[in-house]
Amino acid sequence: MTRALAIALGLLLAGTGTAGAERLVTSISRHQVLVSSSFTGTSIVLFGTIEPDSPTARRRSDYDLAVTVSGPSETVVTRRKERVLGIWTNTDSRTFVNVPGYLAVLTSQRIEAITNAETLRRLQIGLANAVLPQQIGADIGDVASDDPFRVNFIRLKREQGLYVERTNGVTLLTPTVFRAGIPLPAGTPVGNYDVDIKIFSGGVLVARANSAFELVKVGFEQFVASAAREHGLLYGIATAMMAIFTGWLASIVFRRD
Repeated sequence: MTRALAIALGLLLAGTGTAGAERLVTSISRHQVLVSSSFTGTSIVLFGTIEPDSPTARRRSDYDLAVTVSGPSETVVTRRKERVLGIWTNTDSRTFVNVPGYLAVLTSQRIEAITNAETLRRLQIGLANAVLPQQIGADIGDVASDDPFRVNFIRLKREQGLYVERTNGVTLLTPTVFRAGIPLPAGTPVGNYDVDIKIFSGGVLVARANSAFELVKVGFEQFVASAAREHGLLYGIATAMMAIFTGWLASIVFRRD
């Protein structure tokens, strides 16, 4: 009798733990963004709803959301200029290795109010907590958030609109339905983008989901880029012939008799 009671109590506790879980159901307005020569930027919208993991589970009401959008990786060399003998010159440089070309952090309120600092660092929520590896000598690794190269790298990216942090970027339309606008400026790099959605309640991560979209170059520019990449020899011959023809045509048009 005691063994049966213990088993029943264990099943009851297990069921209670499952009933408290949440799951995210998300949708994105466009999974593919076409980029042409006239592309001046756009935005896509992420929608989502917070659902209980089982029909008998109770929904919470104090949800906080953090959405992180990261774009294609790139390696960037940054340089520091100083005035030497009246001339501005490069005095030091640092290479950022495989860092996101685009990074947006959108939250429903101030990042510091969502959860504790340790969880923010571990989950890389916020630009200050993003991992941005640098090559220093023979070593590659992240550095302190107040490192001058890191601070200025993020500043320049933010000025270009490629690194974004918005504490009002996620709007709760109802206690369980939300939307987030993802801005994509004109200089957004082409490639695949990951969207990581995290939901917190009482400072605890209770659900997580992922989505994705891509930026695809189209038009004549894409044709030229593909030709140069896939048919290098023919592309070089065609370019040389075009240059010769253009020079010959200019000599005829502007010839002085």
